[in-house]
Amino acid sequence: QVQVVESEGGLVQPGESLRLSCATSGITFSLYDMNWYRQAPGKQRELVGSITNSGTANYADSVKGRFSVSRDNAKTTVSLQMNSLKPEDSAMYYCNAVRKFVPLREYWGQGTQVTVSS
Repeated sequence: QVQVVESEGGLVQPGESLRLSCATSGITFSLYDMNWYRQAPGKQRELVGSITNSGTANYADSVKGRFSVSRDNAKTTVSLQMNSLKPEDSAMYYCNAVRKFVPLREYWGQGTQVTVSS
């Protein structure tokens, strides 16, 4: 059984940092690209950051320089380090695992809420 589980988010003040983790099981983690998405109320889900199975990371322009994605293949986890948080970063954050070659597979976590407010 595949599981993709995000750590608890939280309420932080603007300018503070927060680290999200995503634990996986039931997949060959090293074969998967890992993504972090977020969705704020009334807005479309957007890709925040990603890391390929070979370790190449990419970021949305809105978070570049503030967010960092990393993975630990031994622990089958992926993390999202969020620094200098802004109120507009408030959203539900989702972890996503994608296998881009046959057999194609995609899995989602249940999401975790991040609220940035003073």
